[in-house]
Amino acid sequence: MKTPFPTKGLILLQLVMEYCLGSASDLLEVHKKPLQEVEIAAITHGALQGLAYLHSHNMIHRDIKAGNILLTEPGQVKLADFGSASIACPANSFVGTPYWMAPEVILAMDEGQYDGKVDIWSLGITCIELAERKPPLFNMNAMSALYHIAQNESPTLQSSEWTDYFRNFVDSCLQKIPQDRPNSEELLKHAFVQRPRPESVLIDLINRTKDAVRELDNLQYRKMKKILFQEAHNGPITEAQDDEEEPEHSVSRTGTVNSVGSSQSIPSMSISASSQSSSVNSLTDAGDDQSEGDMKGDHTVMSNSSVIHLKPEQETRNEEPELQNRATTEPQSPSAQTQRPRNRNREHFATIRTASVLTRQIKEHEQNSELREQILGYKRMRRQHQKQLMALENKLKAEMDEHRLRLDKELENQRNNFAQEMEKLIKKHLASMEKDSKACSNDEKKFQQHIQNQLKKELNSFLESQKREYKLRKEQLKEELNENQSTPKKEKQEWLSKQKENFQHFQAEEEANLQRRQRQYLELESRRFKRRILTARHSTERDLVREELNKRQTQKDLEHAMLLRHHESMQELELRHLNTIQKTRNELIRTQHQTELTNQQEYNKRTERELRRKHAMEVRQQPKSLKSKELQIKKQFQDTCKIQTRQYKALRNHLLETTPKSEHKAILKRLKQEQHRKLAILAEQYDHSINEMLSTQALRLDETQESQCQALRMQLQQELELLNAYQSKIKMQTDAQHEREKKHLEQRVLLRRALLEQKIEEEMQTLQNGRQERIRSLLERQAREVEAFDSESLRLGFSNMVLSNISPEALNNSFPGASGYPSHYQQLHSSISSQGSRWGGSRSSSLGPSHQGSHHHYHSSQGGAPMQHNWGQGMHGGGGPPPWGHQSAGSRSSGSIQNSPQVMGMTPTGGHSEQGMSRSTSVTSQISNGSHLSYT
Repeated sequence: MKTPFPTKGLILLQLVMEYCLGSASDLLEVHKKPLQEVEIAAITHGALQGLAYLHSHNMIHRDIKAGNILLTEPGQVKLADFGSASIACPANSFVGTPYWMAPEVILAMDEGQYDGKVDIWSLGITCIELAERKPPLFNMNAMSALYHIAQNESPTLQSSEWTDYFRNFVDSCLQKIPQDRPNSEELLKHAFVQRPRPESVLIDLINRTKDAVRELDNLQYRKMKKILFQEAHNGPITEAQDDEEEPEHSVSRTGTVNSVGSSQSIPSMSISASSQSSSVNSLTDAGDDQSEGDMKGDHTVMSNSSVIHLKPEQETRNEEPELQNRATTEPQSPSAQTQRPRNRNREHFATIRTASVLTRQIKEHEQNSELREQILGYKRMRRQHQKQLMALENKLKAEMDEHRLRLDKELENQRNNFAQEMEKLIKKHLASMEKDSKACSNDEKKFQQHIQNQLKKELNSFLESQKREYKLRKEQLKEELNENQSTPKKEKQEWLSKQKENFQHFQAEEEANLQRRQRQYLELESRRFKRRILTARHSTERDLVREELNKRQTQKDLEHAMLLRHHESMQELELRHLNTIQKTRNELIRTQHQTELTNQQEYNKRTERELRRKHAMEVRQQPKSLKSKELQIKKQFQDTCKIQTRQYKALRNHLLETTPKSEHKAILKRLKQEQHRKLAILAEQYDHSINEMLSTQALRLDETQESQCQALRMQLQQELELLNAYQSKIKMQTDAQHEREKKHLEQRVLLRRALLEQKIEEEMQTLQNGRQERIRSLLERQAREVEAFDSESLRLGFSNMVLSNISPEALNNSFPGASGYPSHYQQLHSSISSQGSRWGGSRSSSLGPSHQGSHHHYHSSQGGAPMQHNWGQGMHGGGGPPPWGHQSAGSRSSGSIQNSPQVMGMTPTGGHSEQGMSRSTSVTSQISNGSHLSYT
């Protein structure tokens, strides 16, 4: 329902929950003795069922104790006080009530997370509480108990009256290691809770407790009624009659907690071990809720009547005579009059919590303020420390991210620069290859034009020489005819015509042969030129590819060096950050331990000071106590004296009546002396009793105070040693954690270094494989191109040896216009020859024998004289024309054919053409050799 109070725009919801009679701790308070084992089993079984439900939904109660286990009228067990619960599992908050807290919860701020098994530990402590009326270490300071729980062995049941089932159940719940501790589902199958028991065990316990509460409240009411009755008739009394008061055996302990009531003794606390915890508990809220609960109970305590749990008709019948009695004996107080209607309204809300328990809870709540303040201080300090650590971690993380981004940017810039350099280099190579290709095309055109012009000049010279030879031969024939006068003129004319016709036919054949050989020569030189261009282009490609691959290798080496440098930089920064965090954590732990030690020392001083104050108060109160004792002894002696006086009078009267009157004087004198003697003895006894009481009380007070001081010092020293041991354990655990962090960092760095080296090795292997594949594909492509070119040459009728056999000097002498270009390719060829070993010897094998031949022919065949000079020698060196069909002509012709490489595989034109061709075949031989047109 909505709250009726305005809350600045917020709507608060109030939950109306089921009413319960009280908690299990109230049972202990009412009966002043432990519960029976069957009752403990029934309560534990119900609590386990609730825990199993919570744990199945990934929730943790974190404050299981007798004060939070409630009982309803039908005997059902309910779990209450979820202010410390966690809706997430696992959790890592320092939450709970100290004496019931599990070790992993105490160490949560240092060792990490915990799960629902912390409730199993608290349930085991609750079982000991129900069996012994108080949890273990309850006589110890709460903070000292925390230190003791964290480092000592698990508690056990002290009495031997309990069964082995119960002992085994408690031992299972209180396993120190959480992994060895069973969960709620497993404990529900334990023999301790599964043993048969009466179904009405809890109902009987509740009814018995309600009867005891009714008796106690009625007793308190009768005592208060008697006090009010005495005040009405005799006025205010000075001393309370303690003999009618009900003794309350509360468990006392040195510190701030003086009650067994677990839900009221120490408030639940929540000291967060991490700012990321999901704890929903708040110490301040818990204290406020408890204060509100105590203030609600204050109405019942401060009123002069308590709620007596009767049936409605019984309550009405009992109220009527009670009201009549109080009306006749005392005026009814206004508070009692206003309380009656309230009791009638609450007649259906029975409880098992007595009014004295509520009164003591208010006092204990006031006494626990110092402990709550101390725990709040620890909570604030640890939250501040966690906040400081998180701020430092965030700062270092931002620094790490910034450093990583800077390194990544540096690496990216280097890679971009390398990519730009490689792109420029590739563009430069492409431009160079394109330029060389254009130059080769132009030079090839110039070379063919030069050869064609030279061959045209040679053909013109040959035709002119044929004309001169024909004219000369014609004159010689005429002279020969003129010398022979016996031959008829007609026959001479016919023979001359026939000779002219034969000679013209022979010259026509020689001209046709010359033109054919010139065509062959032109095709041969063109193929030679193209092959040299192909070889030079291949050499240039290899040089450019080698340069590109070397550049890529250098760039990859520089990139790997930068990656290793970045790895070292990151490793140094991570180690520095880890040292900073660990140093800060050590300083915070040192501050926390110093604060705990200071608080413990202040607590020790305060406890000793309170004890001294108490002793001083006892010493100051001792005269009053002694005076009261003296008055009591004096009263006793006065009573004795009165008795003796009455006895003396009775004896005197009896003797005076039974003795003669003459003896009365002596008898009175003797009786008087006897009376004086007995009074003197009584006076001596009185003085002796007073002196003995004074000495005994002083000695007893000194001994008691000394024993109390000694016991307190031993207890405080033990608590201080526990604190030191706990802090030493925390320090050792912190050092071990730091060592684990360092080892983890070293392993992570080593793994990252190994992965980086593996990546570098893989990239280098990939680069090497790419380099070899690139070279192999280049050489294979070049070999295919050379093979295709040679195959085309063979198809055209040119031998590879012929294409390779040419001297570069001859072409330089006969082709001055192209001298620049061949010299460039000569340099390329020399560089290829000198650097051939860098290709691993694969150049000669891949290029084939044709390339080896082309490499060899550059230095062979030094060439000969110009064509006209050779032709002139052929014309004039013969000493005139040979006779028709002379044998020497055939021999020279055959010799010329043997000296011509391209004619070796050709078919001769016939015997007739072989006769008289000495001069033409010699010219053809010189043209076919082409030594004067060698071009490289």
